Amino acid sequence: MAVGPVPGLSAPHDAACGYLARAESALAEAAGAVEHTSRYASAHMAALRAAAAVLAVRGRPHSRRGQRNAWVLLGAVAPELAEWAAYFAAGSAKRSAAEAGRSRAVTIREADDLLRDATQFVGVVERCLEHAP
Repeated sequence: MAVGPVPGLSAPHDAACGYLARAESALAEAAGAVEHTSRYASAHMAALRAAAAVLAVRGRPHSRRGQRNAWVLLGAVAPELAEWAAYFAAGSAKRSAAEAGRSRAVTIREADDLLRDATQFVGVVERCLEHAP
């Protein structure tokens, strides 16, 4: 999917395109990272930006509950992405530790796996949004 504002699309779609562009940039950053902690953190951020693209288009669920993170919101507004949301939510603490520079927070294998999974997730989101009204 080509990312970038498209004339005639709504503001949510333009915002989604921006988030997807940032997700692609984070994937490129992750792929080029020398340190595995940077690779993990950038890959996770790519997935988070892709989730933000979905939330921009589909909106937030109506709830009286307090603040909820993007992964909880994603599962609520896009049930077809709930498994992805749970997977990436489980890695949030590791991302924070990796961003803090804790080299033992994640393994090289975990960083490589997350990059592969985040790349796949961004592709899934792009396909979902291509068909969004």
